[in-house]
Amino acid sequence: MFSKILIANRGEIACRVIATARKMGIATVAVYSEADKEARHVSLADEAVCIGPAPSRESYLLADKIIEVCQQTGAQAVHPGYGFLSENEAFAKKVEEQGITFIGPKFEAIAAMGDKIASKKLAEAAQVNTIPGYNDPIATAEEAVGIAQGIGYPVMIKASAGGGGKGLRVAYNDKEALEGFTACQNEARNSFGDDRIFIEKFVQEPRHIEIQILGDAHGNVVYLNERECSIQRRHQKVIEEAPSPFISDATRKAMGEQAVALAKAVNYQSAGTVEFVVGKDQDFYFLEMNTRLQVEHPVTECITGLDLVEQMIRVAAGEKLTIQQADVQRDGWAIECRINAEDPFRNFLPSTGRLVRFAPPEASMWQGDTSHKYGVRVDTGVYDGGEIPMYYDSMIAKLIVHGKDRSDAIAKMRQALNEFVIRGINSNIPFQAALLAHPKFVTGDFNTGFIAEHYAHGFKAEDVPHDDPEFLVALAAFVRRKSRERTAGISGQLPGYGVKVGQDYSVIVMDAQAGANRYVDVHVDEFTGEVGYAKVTIGEKTYKITSHSRISDIKIVGECNGEKFVAQVERGTAKNPLALVVQHNGTKIEAMVVSRRMADLHRMMPFKAPPDMSKYVLSPMPGLLVDVAVQVGQKVQAGERVAVIEAMKMENVLFAAADGVVSKVVASKGDNLVVDQPIVEFE
Repeated sequence: MFSKILIANRGEIACRVIATARKMGIATVAVYSEADKEARHVSLADEAVCIGPAPSRESYLLADKIIEVCQQTGAQAVHPGYGFLSENEAFAKKVEEQGITFIGPKFEAIAAMGDKIASKKLAEAAQVNTIPGYNDPIATAEEAVGIAQGIGYPVMIKASAGGGGKGLRVAYNDKEALEGFTACQNEARNSFGDDRIFIEKFVQEPRHIEIQILGDAHGNVVYLNERECSIQRRHQKVIEEAPSPFISDATRKAMGEQAVALAKAVNYQSAGTVEFVVGKDQDFYFLEMNTRLQVEHPVTECITGLDLVEQMIRVAAGEKLTIQQADVQRDGWAIECRINAEDPFRNFLPSTGRLVRFAPPEASMWQGDTSHKYGVRVDTGVYDGGEIPMYYDSMIAKLIVHGKDRSDAIAKMRQALNEFVIRGINSNIPFQAALLAHPKFVTGDFNTGFIAEHYAHGFKAEDVPHDDPEFLVALAAFVRRKSRERTAGISGQLPGYGVKVGQDYSVIVMDAQAGANRYVDVHVDEFTGEVGYAKVTIGEKTYKITSHSRISDIKIVGECNGEKFVAQVERGTAKNPLALVVQHNGTKIEAMVVSRRMADLHRMMPFKAPPDMSKYVLSPMPGLLVDVAVQVGQKVQAGERVAVIEAMKMENVLFAAADGVVSKVVASKGDNLVVDQPIVEFE
């Protein structure tokens, strides 16, 4: 067994590998970029070495530099995690040539299966069903359009070295094929250093189901059941679960056996994943094989009781698998939500910056420890007060729950999302809460088009269902009453000027639109400060709330009418220090709890309209301005490309909202932009 390994990655996956290595008594070496010098994985590792500037092509993609660090530190093996160099056969080969063990498959298997064109041809040779398409690299965008026409729209344009949603577009017409080819090529070149593109038929209404396999150097291969990964947005997975609520035992067995046969054909030695697209009648087609650990591996660990990172390390050290196919368990149900630094209410644009508060739910399951079941696990590479840089992907944590069955897992996940506190940046937690409450998700009736179908016009606050929205109003009143009671009890108040508590309040639910505020009269009585109890009446409804949480707590834990709840309360916002921000089940309100008289006066306050910024193209997110496509004096039509911003490894194109003439180009190519920074001004 190795005594020291290097992790050629960052973020939560680097922390994940360190956890298992520590359990196995193996010392760890972390590598980091200048942007990651304060990162969590750096502090967790036994040693850490800086390998270059922030951009990944100048740090985490430098194979020679990483090998050099291995030699300097005496690391006997390299775990590549996922992304970056994890599926780069040249890196795996170089590592082995230097006498260092690559904790993953042999480079020949990566070359055969990591390359999507080669893997598809190999699958066809092995008589595995594959999707119709053009499997050779395509030279030009015009050629891509001709091929797409021949296959028939819609088509999927994919980078051969792609992964994680990078270098992938679906085209429904010639224009989308032309633009999609160019975008895929650029993303693939920047992310993977390989711009080969191929095209295949896009199967409509498919499910994305993958089989986890595990092989050793002695010819043994087993499959560890499947993962349901159909809940995707722009081809990036959002929620994963194991097992799938869709496939039958017979389909599971057939897919597993095909995955094993494919792995044996390339002498696969490590953890890997064979991805399939599954039709509504459970016919399945090979998509690709990921020759690495998957982001969503924890759900498989939950239901099988296996530590996949440990298995990878043991296989790399030459050990035989200790399990046979008959030993593979399928215990309970696991769900994973990817918690991303993005604003779901602004078209999921990246959100970078300081984590003012980062308080995940209390964990009862841990990385590297599969002895605990039916609980909550949090995999993350960040910490309270840390920074989310703009140079890497947007995922800041993975929230995993393990339930007795699917309904138990969904309930656990909804509770865990309520407990997950993130301040300072935006996250997709409200979107995850909405997905988990959607009737179609609850019944398991979905496919890869689920998000595009149900949120076709973006995600809005009203898309988050809540069983009882007035509960948030009642909770705001409860918190305010508790605060008033505490203030009234402070000694030394002047006679006649002491704080009066009162029982009748108005809760002003704030809205950004003129005249759209909602005024709700509430009555709070039977208050008992010692046990934290009050009865809140709103119209005909009564909320009997009990909570021992303190006023300063960011999470309110308690019971309402006998039902347990966890909600978040933030006191004061940048615009309104008097407001309370209350969140529960993905729904958020900003409210002021005031006297009835104050509410009457508030109704008379004039609305201050925001400034007119329609003549500007503003940066919708923090990012790098990689292109400005217009010049001063140029006539621009609505929908015309104006600028391109790169953030978190994705290109975002900005278009003109209306016809106009460019009067000023405010920002320059290469500038690091902040949110709402002007780029172009129109006359």
